[in-house]
Amino acid sequence: MILSALITDFLEYLEIERNVSKLTIKNYDHYLKRFLSFSGDISPDKIDLNLIRKYRLHLSRWVDPNSQKSLKRITQNYFMIALRSFLKYLAKIDVISLSSEKVELGESDPRPLKVLDDTRLKQLLEAPDITTKDGIRDRSILETLFSTGLRVSELASLNRDTINLNRKEFGVVGKGGKERVVFISDSAASWILKYLSFRKDSFKPLFIRFQGKIEMEDNGEAMRLTTRSIERIVEKYVKQLGFAIKATPHTLRHNFATDLLINGADIRSVQEMLGHTNISTTQIYTHVTNAHLKDVHKAFHSGNKFDN
Repeated sequence: MILSALITDFLEYLEIERNVSKLTIKNYDHYLKRFLSFSGDISPDKIDLNLIRKYRLHLSRWVDPNSQKSLKRITQNYFMIALRSFLKYLAKIDVISLSSEKVELGESDPRPLKVLDDTRLKQLLEAPDITTKDGIRDRSILETLFSTGLRVSELASLNRDTINLNRKEFGVVGKGGKERVVFISDSAASWILKYLSFRKDSFKPLFIRFQGKIEMEDNGEAMRLTTRSIERIVEKYVKQLGFAIKATPHTLRHNFATDLLINGADIRSVQEMLGHTNISTTQIYTHVTNAHLKDVHKAFHSGNKFDN
């Protein structure tokens, strides 16, 4: 088979077998079409280290004709990650090509993680007006995001009958169909309970909209808040508070992870709770926690320097 047909098969495999998001498939399609454009519609056994070296050089020297900007190193790595995943798929279906392990990624500085300090985190959680049903719902959303580290898509997909508020836990299906158990804090459970007490409907989705037309079909599925709606809710309070940092639902996921590590959780446990497939993805949080612990150490010794 030629490359174009195999790339199509790979994208369909991601969609059907791996349950990968449409956005990820769109990105992989973009990245792999760039490689196809560079290499030509060759047989997969023609992919070798020399071709990969030339392709990396091509990415490094590529300049956008409109903006005149080159690709950042981390973006170049995205292209190579997509290619590596494709080669891994070829090996899986017994198509002869270059081993994915031979495709290395370029060195790149880790992107600084956006996390809120304790004061701003508290301000954000307490920002909604809890005298309104919208506010109680929004407080429930913020508390749940922080106490579970859920991805916004995972939060949006929650159903009210899946959460056990007595045991304060529930199951969630994350990226690639990976299942995990999620635990919620006493505070989050309490706010969800308050929110549900306002609900006079029997709709299936946990978090619903209160504006617009009420649509009863399919257990109120059309009432479910979308991922974008949840992002807008967080953005609204961040803007209202005037934070310099552009905090998002993913920022609360970062806060959840760093909070765990700072309080002594091991990296493997955090990996499991976040639903990361690779430990390397979780290790980005160690940069933040190491810096935090260093500051605490300095503050402690500064405060005790005359206590000899």
